[in-house]
Amino acid sequence: MNDGSENESTGTRYPDPGYAWYVVVILTIAYVFSFLDRQILNLLVEPIRADLGISDTQMSLLQGLAFGIFYTLLGIPIGRLADRRSRRAIIATGITIWCLMTAACGLARNFVQLFIARVGIGVGEATLNPSAYSLISDYFPRKNRARPLSFYNMGVSLGAGIAMVLGGQIIAWVFSRPPLELPVVGELFQWQTVFLLVGLPGLLVAVLMITVREPKRQDRIALGDTVEDEIPIREVARFLWERKSTYLTLFIGMSVVTIIGYGYFSWIPAMFIRTWGWSISQIAFAYGLVILIFGPLGINFGGWLADRWYRKGRRAAHMRVTLIGALITVPSSVLVPLMPTPELAVVMLAPATIGAAIPTATAGAALMMIVPNQMRAQTTAIYYFVINVLGLTIGPLAIALVTDRVFMDESMLRYSIAIVSGGAGIAALGFLFANIKYYRQSVIEADAWSTD
Repeated sequence: MNDGSENESTGTRYPDPGYAWYVVVILTIAYVFSFLDRQILNLLVEPIRADLGISDTQMSLLQGLAFGIFYTLLGIPIGRLADRRSRRAIIATGITIWCLMTAACGLARNFVQLFIARVGIGVGEATLNPSAYSLISDYFPRKNRARPLSFYNMGVSLGAGIAMVLGGQIIAWVFSRPPLELPVVGELFQWQTVFLLVGLPGLLVAVLMITVREPKRQDRIALGDTVEDEIPIREVARFLWERKSTYLTLFIGMSVVTIIGYGYFSWIPAMFIRTWGWSISQIAFAYGLVILIFGPLGINFGGWLADRWYRKGRRAAHMRVTLIGALITVPSSVLVPLMPTPELAVVMLAPATIGAAIPTATAGAALMMIVPNQMRAQTTAIYYFVINVLGLTIGPLAIALVTDRVFMDESMLRYSIAIVSGGAGIAALGFLFANIKYYRQSVIEADAWSTD
């Protein structure tokens, strides 16, 4: 009995599809918890600002810079490690770190302590994407790879949505009860209790990683006359630089898309609270429901369409679908904060969410189509380094700076979101459109050395 996929011309075998999808589900659950732990902070903007006496700009540093410092910097050495060592063990260790550091946010008493705990979350989460992308790519052949990678990327939508819906309910429950008092630590702010309740359950996912097996590494390329298990970092850099037109336009284009995404995750809840007087639980439920419904819809549609077009011979399929997603999200993301009523704003969040979800899935899958096995995790780490240096740090910070320094009025937050989204959107479309022809050439090259 054949327990895996096999390419008839090369004899390349892949693990049993049923087990492969089981691994994808486990990794997706890990991604959900990672987004839940990093995004719950965005629902607690107002109570944290009130209790710690900090500004929007300081809050944006907690949302972006604190998390992103080592999330971006450690990604590259972790990616290099993942190209040589057990990806399962790396992920399990990372999950343990970020869950404990999320709980540590619940013990922070000032801005500096909270900043350090957020740094720790970034350290743990830096292990996940490079290792997961590499694992999934070794479980599925090229022609079927976009769908599982897209499914994995549902962790973004599911995690953010669950952070909103479940997080909102947890916040409402915690804030309706007397403050928790712990031995030695003393009485906690109610938002601190939320971090404890959200962070610790994720440790169960680290235990689940024991059931994940390391697959055989596929799609390796030769250096000279031999195929090496390990490629020196200088060779990785040279490989990418020789194809810089493809990688720079892809990385920078997706960086600017990410500016919109992280800006939205960070400030949309606060915008509804300040502009229309909604409660945390109201906007958490509404926005979370939109993300839970339309995020997976966009992600799975994008992955399905990319695989379909690729099988029909459209070599730039993955990036064409990515561009379609950007064309949907840019105008709708500008319109959301400009809507005259909160109800219309929630309606407009639907196309903005679908559009943002498509490139989230297909851009990562596109990258896996053009990178050899021995440098997949490293290249994924570099990709996330670039998009997060811009997206994760600039997205929340740019909106806060426009509010604090340009308008100097926190009630003008909605216009700050529209301005940053519009400017970032125009730049993103330009880079992604320019990428198409270069990406097609890279896929044709990769088809030549692929093993399936």
